[in-house]
Amino acid sequence: MARQNFLILMVDQLNGTFFPDGPADFLHAPHLKQLAKRSVRFANTYTASPLCAPARASFMSGQLPSRTRVYDNAAEFASDIPTYAHHLRSAGYYTGLSGKMHFVGPDQLHGFEERLTTDIYPADFGWTPDYTKPGERIDWWYHNLGSVTGAGVAEITNQMEYDDEVAYHATRKLYDLSRGLDDRPWCLTVSFTHPHDPYVARRKYWDLYENCPALDPQVGPLDFDEQDPHSQRLLQACDHRAFDISAEEVRRARRGYFANISYIDDKIGEILDVLKRTRMDENTTILFLSDHGDMLGERGLWFKMCFFEGASRVPLMLSTPEWAPARIDQPVSTLDVTPTLCSLAGLDITSLKRWTDGEDLTGLVKQTTGRSPVPMEYAAEGSIAPLVAIREGRYKLCVCEQDPPLLFDLEADPQESVNLAGDPRHAQLLSSMTQQIRDRWDLAAFDASVRESQARRWVVYKALRNGAYFPWDYQPLQKASERYMRNHMDLNVLEENQRYPRGE
Repeated sequence: MARQNFLILMVDQLNGTFFPDGPADFLHAPHLKQLAKRSVRFANTYTASPLCAPARASFMSGQLPSRTRVYDNAAEFASDIPTYAHHLRSAGYYTGLSGKMHFVGPDQLHGFEERLTTDIYPADFGWTPDYTKPGERIDWWYHNLGSVTGAGVAEITNQMEYDDEVAYHATRKLYDLSRGLDDRPWCLTVSFTHPHDPYVARRKYWDLYENCPALDPQVGPLDFDEQDPHSQRLLQACDHRAFDISAEEVRRARRGYFANISYIDDKIGEILDVLKRTRMDENTTILFLSDHGDMLGERGLWFKMCFFEGASRVPLMLSTPEWAPARIDQPVSTLDVTPTLCSLAGLDITSLKRWTDGEDLTGLVKQTTGRSPVPMEYAAEGSIAPLVAIREGRYKLCVCEQDPPLLFDLEADPQESVNLAGDPRHAQLLSSMTQQIRDRWDLAAFDASVRESQARRWVVYKALRNGAYFPWDYQPLQKASERYMRNHMDLNVLEENQRYPRGE
């Protein structure tokens, strides 16, 4: 049997609590619901870091940000860190990317043989936070709540234009792969920017959620003084005092968000339709996931950047001929994707263990192994020192050297309303989980590394913006003279090679 192909479908900022076992019933997402029926659904999957660039570097490498050094959205992803694209390419796979991966630095490929689009966000150091100025808002790029107050309808936006292009290039590449001119197995990663804010959607999708039962958060806004210290910093970073968010604005923002899930579902449907019509579906493993979530007004918080469930939990569904459809409730991580893909490709996982903080999920699916506690890190805007967390069984512990710990029982308290860290009945549990954190992380060294990285980048970015500027943003190669019919080609050969299937 030919080796499995891999189609990786990634979205941006999709809250995993809306995917308890595939898409929630209220979501109009027929293609993802069909995919869920034939997938292993990992119901409690966590991002390695609740921010785009750190989450994506960790997803691709299987390494935590403290190893990749991608601490924030302006930290360079070093070229010498192996990714699943490197591992699969070494094993003989074609590796391609259509869409976003938020690579920062001059290397915009990281093992991909080909990129079909540019990225939607900048590749330079301009979005570097500054721990030496705690509480300072860097206004020109920090999130603010204008995404909430500006929610509504539009037929084209910057992000829609991007995702339309991503889907077009992905389907075109699938047609190209089906022609069989390259006999290698392939791994195509298709990465959309929706349903990331702003919460603006096309009318056809907006109208689907006229009477949606999920437009109000389950936990309403808390008074500022009731929020934990990190949440207070996030509110300040989002300039919350400059906005008076009404309940109707919250509902409109959530409606736009859900509408964009339906928009992405349509795009994914187009891609899966081409996969089926080109007869590659039976030999292709399909992975669907997000980089991180979105709080969507729960507790009065928006976007990501924290370890609460809305921001840190993501959907993860994997459809492969190797596994029967099932639901897995054991907590897992996006760090686990790289070793799992490599295992499904038949690579020697033992030799890969030194390169990853994740775990091959094959044993968990086949009920031969478990999964150790799931780690998370955050060291970007809105923080003043690195935050870390572990999810073990029903409990989650969040620790920062500057803040009191947060301990939640997610089975008894899924809304994370009761911090058990001060409860004497949970003192032993807190001590045990805190020791696990101390064993895994040297938080003082982590903090020093983040500060040094920020300081270097503030020097370098200022210098590179002075005088002639050479951008790192990826420029897709468009070889027009090699497309369609040109006079160095044989028309008969061209028409035959470009037709699939042939002879029907």
